[in-house]
Amino acid sequence: MIRFASFIAAIFLVSTPIARCQEPPEFESTPAPIENAAPAEIVDSVSTDTLPTIDPVPPTPRLAVFPSTITLSSAVDRQTLVVQRIEPDGTTTDLTATAVFTPADTGLVSISGAIVAPAGSGTTSLRVDASGLSAEVPVTITQHDLVPPISFRNDIMPVFSRAGCNAGSCHGAARGKDGFRLSLYGFDPAGDYHRLTREMPGRRINLALPQDCLLVNKATGSVPHTGGTLFPKGSPLYDAMVEWLAKGAPDDNGPVPSVAKIEVFPSSAVLVGGDATQQLTVRAIYSDGTDRDVTGLSYFLTSNDNSVTVEQSGIARAKNRGEAFVMARFDTHTEGVPVIVLPADDQFAWPELPESNYIDTLVHAKLKNLHIVPSDVCSDAEFIRRVSLDICGVAPTPDEVKAFVVDASTEKRATLIDQLLERREFVDLWVMKWSELLQIRSTDIVSYKATLLYYNWLQRQIQGNVPVDAMIRELLSSAGGTFTNPASNFYEAERDRLKQSENVAQVFLGARIQCAQCHNHPFDRWTMNDYYQFAAFFAQVGRKAGSDPREQVIFNAGGGETAHPVSGQAMPPKFLGGEQPDLQGRDRRVVLAEWLASRDNPMFARNLANIVWAHFLGRGIVHEVDDVRVSNPPSNEPLLDELGRRFADYGFDFKRLVRDICNSRTYQLATGTNETNAGDGTNFSHAQLRRIRAEILLDVISQITETENKFRGLPLGARAVEIADGNTTDYFLTTFGRASRQTVCSCEVRMEPNLSQALHLINGDAVHQKIQAGNVVGQLIDASLDDRAIITEYYFRCLAREPSVEELDGLVATLTGGDQRKAELEDIFWSVLNSREFVFNH
Repeated sequence: MIRFASFIAAIFLVSTPIARCQEPPEFESTPAPIENAAPAEIVDSVSTDTLPTIDPVPPTPRLAVFPSTITLSSAVDRQTLVVQRIEPDGTTTDLTATAVFTPADTGLVSISGAIVAPAGSGTTSLRVDASGLSAEVPVTITQHDLVPPISFRNDIMPVFSRAGCNAGSCHGAARGKDGFRLSLYGFDPAGDYHRLTREMPGRRINLALPQDCLLVNKATGSVPHTGGTLFPKGSPLYDAMVEWLAKGAPDDNGPVPSVAKIEVFPSSAVLVGGDATQQLTVRAIYSDGTDRDVTGLSYFLTSNDNSVTVEQSGIARAKNRGEAFVMARFDTHTEGVPVIVLPADDQFAWPELPESNYIDTLVHAKLKNLHIVPSDVCSDAEFIRRVSLDICGVAPTPDEVKAFVVDASTEKRATLIDQLLERREFVDLWVMKWSELLQIRSTDIVSYKATLLYYNWLQRQIQGNVPVDAMIRELLSSAGGTFTNPASNFYEAERDRLKQSENVAQVFLGARIQCAQCHNHPFDRWTMNDYYQFAAFFAQVGRKAGSDPREQVIFNAGGGETAHPVSGQAMPPKFLGGEQPDLQGRDRRVVLAEWLASRDNPMFARNLANIVWAHFLGRGIVHEVDDVRVSNPPSNEPLLDELGRRFADYGFDFKRLVRDICNSRTYQLATGTNETNAGDGTNFSHAQLRRIRAEILLDVISQITETENKFRGLPLGARAVEIADGNTTDYFLTTFGRASRQTVCSCEVRMEPNLSQALHLINGDAVHQKIQAGNVVGQLIDASLDDRAIITEYYFRCLAREPSVEELDGLVATLTGGDQRKAELEDIFWSVLNSREFVFNH
């Protein structure tokens, strides 16, 4: 079928349109003013009255001191200050090294550099002067003469963490290293104490000569050590270790205050120039209300060392333009601050841009800080194709495209969004996405009948626009037969209680807690206690055979516990990141469902809003969407917070959230970039090129070629997005990355283009056979259309636009006519379907 000359000419002409999508053909009308895109009722629903307060930029520079208050509670308590100058444009300068600190009462406070120490008990203040500006910090000192006993858990365990001794690459490995093992990141202090002091008596520590024992000599490099020198003699870490040994290496006498949270200061920084730096300080807040400067005991890391590096002294250094999240880890806690780097010669002026709703307001606020100007709005032709694929998974027809482009209404985009939201295809698309999250697939345990019933239940929920919170509560608390109550198949898709709890956390809260099964999470707040207490909610799920051998009955067994693998203790159920509920006389799953899908649990609304956002923008505000953790922060936290709050305010009405997103100027931006946003891939300053996912691509090819597919359990002509069973697939869907639903991970849907996909489109039967089977070319020839009109029809069908003069003339020039006319026109149809512009949503 494919003639070489026609193939080369066609591929050359239609393989580049993505790069030129920002230049709409001349026939297209000017895009509707985006600020008027939403009808009156939508504008009312997105009133900015309830937006989070954004502090106005002061007209003059100001001095900020961190922390803003100081409390010292013992003779050894210290607090390191950070002084920051904040300019009217939001840029910052670290003035800590040049600041002058003057205590109001020198009898209460002593100063050494930027470190505040107690001299007496009482209340006073500290004046800070720098760069012609000043600020005042309140200081409270209690028990200035108290010297607290050294604590193994609070003073010595942090030394091992800071020095890296209990990291996974060192003695924190599962089998330890060089004959010595510590718990990973200190999750088992009692075990660590035993291994240090009792496991090999007299070898690791020497109480008679603390400075000359193996533990100290290895750390200081005085004897050969695989890990090298960890800290020098005379350093604070060395002094703490020797002091503990000199006092007999005592264990803690009873419970000690635990770390409730840590704070990293300053709260943010905008550095100008590649040589700029910012000192960080870390403060731990303990369960007894006291606090402590733990900067020297914290481990620092950065999310983007191409823009910002960080030294273990807490100094962040600017490198290249961009943004990084600089974090500090102490105890089981990891917190961080955003740091932006701008070039020193940056000449930036923010243009006055229209804003459709709160989404644009919050996106623009972030872009202003980054000195990024967003792209222009996409053309009408680009918009109708983009939104049709995103909302319904269908391509707009040529008539729909032409009518939309010539429509002069300023509200036509909002009207189109409303129309698409009411189509059946919208339901089908989101049933498919939820089927992936819920692992709807037949297995050795879940019969095909149960799979279909489960899928049909989900379809009824989405089609009836049941609020998502209500749907999830029914799902998590489901009981009964898997045939009579299909929602109970949720507990058959995964039977292992630990895996079940991991799936619930990952799907509904976006948290991957798997690491905490064996040790405290190294880059998030979850501990082993958190993991097993959350898993305890699923410890009493009972199962028994139904009347049909293919059916199982799910019920509350009323008994069963989850034990902690280290202590062996039965763990009481506790909400992830929340409180321990009263379960007296109640089904644990019902209690969990009520909390998880409630407004009182902000993780739920934020996570679902992020999933929806990622579908329409090609990237989550937290990316990947199911990897929410401290060390993977949102690219725009105020935006994510507001989307979650709105979603909850809407009563978890899914359509209203979709309407907000699609009506925003941010969603409607073009893929073309400018000099300020060409390198931006995380802040939504331009639209992303997104390969169309497997099911939708197959459906669109079938729609355009007017052919039908047959899938198991579905009638001829059904769409691929309607496939109920994750195990039902074909070569095309597998090649293009359809999820098998074996896990709940978002990574199962593969969107990256690859050579196998290109070869299948070129050489496989998906396109070639469908062009011949559908006979679209024959129908167009029979309608007496000339070659130019037929090629133009291809472009409207496949790309939602007419060809440029260059494209049209070039393609017509490849035709010879005569008996080969149909074959040659089929070649061109095939070439357009193989173009990058067709395979990508833009």
